[in-house]
Amino acid sequence: MVMMYPSRAIMDGWGKLGNVGWSFDTMAPYYKKSSTVHTPGPLARAVTGLDNYHDEILSGNGPLQVSFSEEYTDAFQGGWIKSFANLGLKTTADPRTGKSIGSFQNPASIDPATKTRSFAATAYYSAAARARKNLVVLTETLVKKITTEKNGDNVTATGVIIQTKEGDEKTVSALSEVILAAGALQSPQILEISGIGGRQLLESHGIPVVIDNAGVGEHLQDHAIACQSFEVADGVPSADEFRDPALLNTVLQMYTSGKGGPLGMSPLVNTYAPLVDFWGPVSANAKKILVESHLEKQPGLEFEYLRSIIEAADEPTAQYLFLPFQLNIPPEPKSLTECITPIHPENYITVVTALNHPFSRGSVHITSPDISIKPEWDPKYMSHPLDIEILARHVQFVEKFVDTAPFNAVLKSGGKRLPDITGADLENAKEIVRQHQISIFHPSGSLPMLPKEQGGVVNERLIVYGTKNLRVVDASIFPLQTLGTIQATVYAVAERAADFIKEDGKK
Repeated sequence: MVMMYPSRAIMDGWGKLGNVGWSFDTMAPYYKKSSTVHTPGPLARAVTGLDNYHDEILSGNGPLQVSFSEEYTDAFQGGWIKSFANLGLKTTADPRTGKSIGSFQNPASIDPATKTRSFAATAYYSAAARARKNLVVLTETLVKKITTEKNGDNVTATGVIIQTKEGDEKTVSALSEVILAAGALQSPQILEISGIGGRQLLESHGIPVVIDNAGVGEHLQDHAIACQSFEVADGVPSADEFRDPALLNTVLQMYTSGKGGPLGMSPLVNTYAPLVDFWGPVSANAKKILVESHLEKQPGLEFEYLRSIIEAADEPTAQYLFLPFQLNIPPEPKSLTECITPIHPENYITVVTALNHPFSRGSVHITSPDISIKPEWDPKYMSHPLDIEILARHVQFVEKFVDTAPFNAVLKSGGKRLPDITGADLENAKEIVRQHQISIFHPSGSLPMLPKEQGGVVNERLIVYGTKNLRVVDASIFPLQTLGTIQATVYAVAERAADFIKEDGKK
């Protein structure tokens, strides 16, 4: 539910990588069109200092409801922001301006009127939408394949084969175009099963090749995160306490009776930081040496652009995120539940360090021509050596933060930590990354909007190369991962795609 917004540098980078018409300025109206950011209340402003950086002009008037909470506390959200400010990371501007460094209170996609999550179904699938005769929503229905016709080098998407919840197989014909929006992990799967992908892979599964494009399912990017949990001082609340059924029942009653308490808000608070280590900001010369020692001399346009962001003094290379509970990362976690279940008896909070601009590129591909068999996702975290060098240095800085007032007052002096490693030393920080690194669930870029010769799968109007009318509208088209959570950008891309669809429908 966290709403974070991209930097100007990244969105301008989308255009500079070969996508004409894509930039921060061309996308800015779509962020406003997709959501309404409600005015923060007096407690939110007082506790988190929103009056110093929140810009009402940027708040928009769209269907997705976005809000701040009146449940923030001086100890957690307020203390977080003040401690980072004391370390030189005071917020410079509203992050929606595209140029911001420092600690800030992010809003969340929560409807302030109902204290419930606002998402695509509640925001866009309104009573008016449901009443439209040209819209039919099929639930519990599996897309098995996109059907196509080939005429020379031109491929036309003619429809979709589906399997209904009763098990019946049907074909839905397309009058104008087919829009694929299954996400960065499943959109590539549907394309490959439909014969669009790398020839060698498709033929190995007995799938007739419609379009040979080895870029399908490659170029995958995600924000790897390193998680450090710290025991809180006696009397300081932690969500770990909800292991007590009586306390959990109390907060459930608070929410169901009046939408109050911790279940009606998002407690997360964030910080954008340029490259830092235990001693603070890394010098321009040190950054240059670090990048040059791990980046090939001719890395290509994409990595050269990322390099310019890493070396800039006013661009955030990492995001710090507060969580009010412990995280436990086993060597091979089987589910998120396994990670967030409080197995340790002490109460903790967690500082998450997220890598904003990964150099590592993963992949997602089919392992079977059967759509019910999930594809194989290999994020390849830290496969590029620069990623662990950057992320570990940011982990070092966490040691400074947890020792800085006023936030340090919520932590137990000499208390336990997870993992049980102090990250001030760079090698120790790298070990923290290795032991407590997971996904933050922002996969993108697996069907990138790039020139085809650079591994692209869709053009600047999101049409799959080699087709006339097959369009992809989800995070898989991102040519570069945005900083922070990707929710806001997914909605903005969808709003722009809607304009493309209407414009192309008139031709």
